[in-house]
Amino acid sequence: MSKITVFTAKRIHTMTDSAPQATAVAVRDGVILEAGALDSLAPWLDAHPHEVDDRFADKVILPGFIDPHLHPFIGAVLLPTRFITAFEWDLPGQSGQATRGHSEYLAAVQKAIDTDDGAQPIFVTWGYHQIWHGQVTRAQLNEISETRPILVWHRSFHEVILNDAAIALLNIDAEVMETHPQIDAAAGRFSETGAMVAIEGVKPILFSPTWFGAGLAQLHEVLHAGGHTTVADMAWGMFDYELEWAAYTHAMDSVAPPYRVMMVPRGLPDPELTGSPEAAFDRVDALTDRGTDRLFFGRHVKFFTDGAFFSELMQLGDPGYIDGHHGEWLTAPEQFEAIARPYWNAGYRIHVHCTGDLGVELALDVLDKLQFERPRVDHRFTIEHFGVSTEDQVRRIKALGALVSANVYYLHELGEAYWRESIGHERASQMARLGSLARADVPFALHSDFTMAPAHPLTSVWVAVNRFAESGAVLGENERISIHQALKAITIDAAWVLGQEGQIGSIRSGKKADFTVLDEDPYEVDPAKLKDIRIDATVFEGAVHPRPK
Repeated sequence: MSKITVFTAKRIHTMTDSAPQATAVAVRDGVILEAGALDSLAPWLDAHPHEVDDRFADKVILPGFIDPHLHPFIGAVLLPTRFITAFEWDLPGQSGQATRGHSEYLAAVQKAIDTDDGAQPIFVTWGYHQIWHGQVTRAQLNEISETRPILVWHRSFHEVILNDAAIALLNIDAEVMETHPQIDAAAGRFSETGAMVAIEGVKPILFSPTWFGAGLAQLHEVLHAGGHTTVADMAWGMFDYELEWAAYTHAMDSVAPPYRVMMVPRGLPDPELTGSPEAAFDRVDALTDRGTDRLFFGRHVKFFTDGAFFSELMQLGDPGYIDGHHGEWLTAPEQFEAIARPYWNAGYRIHVHCTGDLGVELALDVLDKLQFERPRVDHRFTIEHFGVSTEDQVRRIKALGALVSANVYYLHELGEAYWRESIGHERASQMARLGSLARADVPFALHSDFTMAPAHPLTSVWVAVNRFAESGAVLGENERISIHQALKAITIDAAWVLGQEGQIGSIRSGKKADFTVLDEDPYEVDPAKLKDIRIDATVFEGAVHPRPK
């Protein structure tokens, strides 16, 4: 039996209602023995060899931060690309200034290509968005270079734009380009399922050791910098089950980063299985036999209803979009029920990507029907993202026993832009209506969907508490939540969404010794400065991992 380590701190927020604060926590073999004070821990310390570690004596300890919807694999693919976005990004290994305007965006792409070393066979940039950068087309990319293959990856990740050289390099079939409903051949734009046609061709490049290996190394730094100790890869296997599993296991075994990943596979592993829900289920269900301490599967699965929020492809009820365009379905409504049913009947916890109110409605209609056919308690059917919704849908979520995992960062980056350009003030100001969820007592978590938002839980807390739009104005003040509610949403309530509340999410006897150590107390700082609190270290299963100064 190992020696007990007692970590002391100025304050420990346990995220338990029974004993919300402590000043010391005893840990042995990666497990919490007890949280309290040195004198209350005396029975343990008198009975066993121990040491007191006071390096955090002037710090504040919280349970290790949890992001219940993040895409490590996508992050590793995108981090080596050139970030050209409308907002500043500051990441380990990459930072970029905001770029806005159509000509300014094209000039930035030109400059990036001119200074690129050409080591990769294709130039890839991420962060384009039509609201800030105008419409970028195949022809405009051809003007930048007729010979250098260029792939512009949309801010949403659900859309790419290619020049002629890239189309030739990726050997994309001309007939497919002309007939696929989500490919605009003239513009070189591949969206949603059409984007997967383009990505299939670029996979050998993106998943090469020189590209993907570098991206994973950056990703480890990003997640540690955010204070994470657990993340969920929500829709794991988006590209290729076996390829992703091999890359993940190699990276986690060789680097052993201070976090674990819960793998939540997509419920339709291959397009050809769309018409065979049972075959899709069998393939996904076989994955539960895999897993390690750092990479593990629960009986959770991910589905999609409507299109990407950043691409303005969410499905909206009346009055729709200001310009009259329509969203896209990622799963046809008539198919969604059929593909969800085998998982529901087998007791899986189902997570559904829903970005518009019609996407939410489809998910809730199917939940209602499945619950009627085969009632389940504590099913934790979870609405993911929760971009545009209604208060009436919150009441349905409560009545049906569902949960929400929300991307509240939408409000900060897109609230004002969508107010003026896309959906009007009422719906834009009420994106991610967390206050409504709190008033209805619906459990909810906050996530980043990285790279859709910074992989920094305190940034999500900052947006949720303040609801600051890009300009600093408050949008939807009645949808703000308290600091305590927001911190629960990145700790114990996030653990609840993942079904891991017995292991992580709070600091109490018997749970894993996962902590995030802060320089300041989030309950005491100016709420406008929550995102600026410095993360000093994380503790993962009792081992301390300091952050670089």
